[in-house]
Amino acid sequence: MTINDDFDPVRGSGNAFRDFGRPNASLEQARALIAAKIVHTLDERGLSTREAERLTGIAHTEFSRIRNARLSRFTLDRMISILGKLDDDIEVNVVFQRRTPATQNALHA
Repeated sequence: MTINDDFDPVRGSGNAFRDFGRPNASLEQARALIAAKIVHTLDERGLSTREAERLTGIAHTEFSRIRNARLSRFTLDRMISILGKLDDDIEVNVVFQRRTPATQNALHA
């Protein structure tokens, strides 16, 4: 394996969607994080999509979409609702934080 010296490492912002210039990057990241928690909960409990459907009343196809990261048709509140039906002892916190100029400059360097 050889290293190509034509590339310089770049420090990401912590949001890959933003780093790739996606519109609504923060929303996409939030949905991805909730989806990851839903998948983790399914795996931790050993639930198939059909079992999750029986448990929650949410169609198994919705769980399949989440497992396959096809999240565009989900609103954030819908995903939080699905997570709440899987685990009623869940708390979701939202933190608003302004990006520092150093972070913004690193993205555009």
